[in-house]
Amino acid sequence: MSIAPAQAPVEAPVRRVRHQARDAATLMAFSAATSVAVALGFVLLAVLARQA
Repeated sequence: MSIAPAQAPVEAPVRRVRHQARDAATLMAFSAATSVAVALGFVLLAVLARQA
C-alpha cells in the first residue's frame, strides 16, 4: 500500500490585493449597516417605551 496521494494537491488561486480590499470593504459596509439597524431598533424601542 502506498502513502503517496492519488492526485497532486490543487493550489488555490492567488488572491489579489484588490480582491482582499473589496472583501474588507464589503465586510465594513455590512457591519456599518447592521450597527445602524440595531441602533435604530433601540431608538424605536425607547420611543415606544416612553409612550407607554
